[in-house]
Amino acid sequence: MSETENPLRFRTEIQTAGKTATGIEIPPDVITKLGTSKKPAVQVTLKGYTYRSTVAVMGGKFMVSVSADVREKAGVAGGETVDVQIQLDTEPREVELPPQLVAILSKDAEAKANFEKLSYSKKKVHALAITTAKTAETLAKRIAKVKAELTRSATDK
Repeated sequence: MSETENPLRFRTEIQTAGKTATGIEIPPDVITKLGTSKKPAVQVTLKGYTYRSTVAVMGGKFMVSVSADVREKAGVAGGETVDVQIQLDTEPREVELPPQLVAILSKDAEAKANFEKLSYSKKKVHALAITTAKTAETLAKRIAKVKAELTRSATDK
């Protein structure tokens, strides 16, 4: 079994930036041990809660975000020192599509083709825009915006 199949462990502080942004710095030696790239897809475990993310380089440091949702589910906070487990995420990344997005994609071949070309994170942005709408009016606006972006993207290239 290669080293990247086993979780790597380290201790770090959850850093805060601005009002709500938080993240953890991944030590360079851990990035080296992960071995695939400087921005690998990873699974991160904090206090028993595992989530999927991608390493980003910010200000010359390797970072993984710790969203408000992750902080809540893991029971952690900015400024807290935590034990981290990290490993490569080799599982396929599939976005759970809300019914409204499924409807758009099933009725519009161009939108479906353009959606399929998007990265995992961009697909997730479209899905979250729809699932996080709190009012019917916001939902309708977001659905229209997603549809417009998916049908416009082919002609904007």
